[in-house]
Amino acid sequence: LQLAIVYFYAGLAKLNYDWIVNAMPLRIWLPSKSNIPLIGGLLQERWLAYFFSWFGASYDLLIPFLLFIRRTRPVAYFLVIVFHLATYFLFQIGMFPFIMIGATLIFFSEGFHLSLINWVKQRLNSPTKNKHITWEPKLSPKWSLSVLSLFFLIQLSIPFRSTLYPGNLYWTEQGYRFSWRVMLMEKAGYAIFHVTNPENGRNWEVNNYDFLTPNQEKMMSTQPDMILQFALLLEQHYRQKGIQNPKITAEVYVTLNGKQSQLFIDPTVDLTQIKDSFAAKKWILPFDSSRNE
Repeated sequence: LQLAIVYFYAGLAKLNYDWIVNAMPLRIWLPSKSNIPLIGGLLQERWLAYFFSWFGASYDLLIPFLLFIRRTRPVAYFLVIVFHLATYFLFQIGMFPFIMIGATLIFFSEGFHLSLINWVKQRLNSPTKNKHITWEPKLSPKWSLSVLSLFFLIQLSIPFRSTLYPGNLYWTEQGYRFSWRVMLMEKAGYAIFHVTNPENGRNWEVNNYDFLTPNQEKMMSTQPDMILQFALLLEQHYRQKGIQNPKITAEVYVTLNGKQSQLFIDPTVDLTQIKDSFAAKKWILPFDSSRNE
């Protein structure tokens, strides 16, 4: 059920205008892979981005139900392998595809897993024999059901916490984590941090690469919480240099799913005075959806 929630909510999240109507961000990502042998030319075709978008949404919405049904489970798991390997080779999204391929085996029966364990032991020439292990729950069935019900109620609710925040979710990313929105946005940007010494008014720009790797700088420039974390790191650094209460502001421009670059956060806000919390981040500027692609 936990994995079914991940899949199904990922499918629900894909039922949005950018994904279904504009095939974004796949229209950006697929042509960038045109150097792949054999299929590179095909990846530049716009219709393929739409096919992948619609197939991806359908796959996520249907695959948990196909895995629950014993008759369709083998075919469904084959689709799981093909789908996740394709996303791995096309988009290089780390270990997530392999984690899902391995974790999805939980849909198979106890007998399947025991057979798999025996097969592995035989290949390893393990002398250990299978022992049937029984588990005696410490909670009564009534309490067990109550605990599980509460757990899954939380799991079903958390992905919707983004509705409690104003603005475009993919722009602000408030409530984005644990909402199972996978591969739904392409954000790129750059951030220039300004430091002011309040004692003499001297102001200068920070070279981000003095503190961050290229990948860290890339990730930081589009995520509000990381922008704030970096500003607080800079504050600590300059305090150690003898500057008391440095003022740190940032000029950040970000593009979302091919839209024109926009100012991301309020450049007048002293980030050292901001405390990160679950409250709405009012220092994030609103997203102008009317900008052309």
